[in-house]
Amino acid sequence: MPIKVYDLAKELKMTNSEMVRLLADMGHKGQAPSNDLEDAVAAAVRQRVGGTNGTGQTPDAPAADGADKTGSGGGGGVSDAIEIPANITIKDLADKLGVAGSEIQKVLMSMGVLAALNQRLAPDAVLRIAQKLGKTVRTASGGGPGSGSGGGGGSAPQRTAAGAAAPSKPATAPASGGPAARPLTGGSRAVAVAAKHKSPHGLAPRPPVITVMGHVDHGKTTLLDALRKTSVAAGESGGITQHIGAYQVETDGKRMTFLDTPGHAAFSAMRARGAQVTDIVVIVVAADDSIMPQTEEAIQHAREAGVPMIVAVNKIDLPDANPDRVLTDLTRYEIVPEAYGGDVPTVNISAKNGDGLNDLLENILLVSEVVVDPKADPHGKAQGTVIEAKIDKGRGAVVTVLVQQGTLRMGDVVVAGEHSGKIRTMNDDRGGKVNKAGPSTPVEIVGFGAVPSAGDRLEVVKDEKEARAVAARREQRAREERLDTRNLVTLEDLYKRMREGEAKELNLVIKGDVQGSVEAVRDSLEKLGTEEVRVRVLSAGVGPISENDILLAAADKDADTSNSLVVGFNVGPASGVEKKAEQEHVQIRTFTIIYDLIDAVKEAMVGLLEPIYEEVSLGRAEVRQLFKLPGGRQIAGCYVQDGLVRRNARARLLRGGNVIHTGDIDTLKRFKDDAREVQTGYECGMTLRDSNDIQVGDTIECFEMRQIPREL
Repeated sequence: MPIKVYDLAKELKMTNSEMVRLLADMGHKGQAPSNDLEDAVAAAVRQRVGGTNGTGQTPDAPAADGADKTGSGGGGGVSDAIEIPANITIKDLADKLGVAGSEIQKVLMSMGVLAALNQRLAPDAVLRIAQKLGKTVRTASGGGPGSGSGGGGGSAPQRTAAGAAAPSKPATAPASGGPAARPLTGGSRAVAVAAKHKSPHGLAPRPPVITVMGHVDHGKTTLLDALRKTSVAAGESGGITQHIGAYQVETDGKRMTFLDTPGHAAFSAMRARGAQVTDIVVIVVAADDSIMPQTEEAIQHAREAGVPMIVAVNKIDLPDANPDRVLTDLTRYEIVPEAYGGDVPTVNISAKNGDGLNDLLENILLVSEVVVDPKADPHGKAQGTVIEAKIDKGRGAVVTVLVQQGTLRMGDVVVAGEHSGKIRTMNDDRGGKVNKAGPSTPVEIVGFGAVPSAGDRLEVVKDEKEARAVAARREQRAREERLDTRNLVTLEDLYKRMREGEAKELNLVIKGDVQGSVEAVRDSLEKLGTEEVRVRVLSAGVGPISENDILLAAADKDADTSNSLVVGFNVGPASGVEKKAEQEHVQIRTFTIIYDLIDAVKEAMVGLLEPIYEEVSLGRAEVRQLFKLPGGRQIAGCYVQDGLVRRNARARLLRGGNVIHTGDIDTLKRFKDDAREVQTGYECGMTLRDSNDIQVGDTIECFEMRQIPREL
């Protein structure tokens, strides 16, 4: 009878991740914890484990945290375990286990850690390495070699909640000699940041910060929805997340902070910002779509941020799901999944049905404990990053902050970018009021006088006077930089402008619901410019469209051309603003989907482009007779040889292959009646505007200039 992967893991006292890896080693790749295993496969796994429970202990042995409490060494099936001292180096551990040091380094590499032979290991790391090498060990609780080997109860192995191995501290370089060890991403960064504080309290563990990335509609928000047990995706326009949110999830007593980044290409800058404050990136890939453009961007952002990746293969519940194709496609981007012998964990999930979510959380905790080892100083003045900011009618400026160092408290005076304030209220990710927030905690605060920009560094200062002074200095510096940039024109620029003429500009005022969305819209629109036309953003801010926005657009618009536009993203005009816009002849457009906004601005830019025309031939007529009118004017009696001739169309008079005159057909008649056009095989009479030099035998070519649709 088939058995679920997770049931077999439970039977053998292994984690789901360990069981999936074991199955992959045995040739059964791409398994998920919810998959069914045939009896023969399950039997082979049991035989492979060989009567152990996957942790190096026999099934009858006491639990790890209760082993050898008497210190006698006999503790029920573990008497043959190798005694390993605390904080042992890789080289010494290799000697203890009877293997080459390079073998242990290979195991660490599979866990995402590059370390030198003299790197010291935490007890949890020792247990994980021993398990992978098939060795049974006991780790001493502290001290040097032999500590805990006798006497009362200090030799219990140390294991994390997820069964993961965590290095004792971030490896930055070997103590002496040997190749340099790679800094452990996240942990080393935390050490560097905390070093600036020089706090006497030291560092403490903090929840890892995980950024969820991926292509639009691949299920990022649905995944977070499943993890948080709240509904988010249903409220998003077009199914697209419009701005970053930060949420905390708890499993097995361990907290994790998730950042949700949008999937649309226009939000690439926000994704990059999310990666800069994160410890781990979870890249969501739909099993029916595989790698898509925004997936590639997400991979690039994770690499640039230097953080470990986990790939969540979503939508495995769909009939056309093909998780194996996703794994194969990942290798094209130099990502080698663990199932293929690499170091990037992949987890098959269905965010919709909840399948595989526990396995994903296990993998996140595993990478956090083994690779990242996140720590921060929870004491002292807080520092953090603005994740999002918006204007709320009732509360004013509302700012979402991810605390990274110290503890943020109610009443703190803070500065972010060019703005300052005093925290009046502070809510957690579920809307509950809190009085303080430690490292890796996302909170929504109210108290800023204006809206800072997403990505601004938030700092706590002594008092409001200092805060205002800091903010004023930053504002002055930013103003000077803008003026310098505006006035910096080189001789080459001047020459190019004289040669090509000034590019036309579409003046824009952008308003949005949140700062992150405004930035994303601005970045997307400014990239649309060409040599002929470009976007000039007069102003970009948060809140409804106001009369000031209309006046700003009206003041800068060309007197002859309607080249100013006010766009609102998820916001509309305030009361009375539409009437003001009508008076000032300024157009207002509002949108809830960003690509609709981009298309509308493109259309407006195309309208400013100089038209391009192409000549389209209509027909040819031969002059066979000439009739003179009073006043000396001539009527050419013609025979239409092909196509047609049309009144008011352009005409070219040819004689002997040479162009004698080019102008408009002034009059066109069939016998005595006026005609709009005359087709092939018919006779007609015509006159050419501004020309009276027509001879029998001349040819009149009729053509028109048609405007070619312009594109950016």
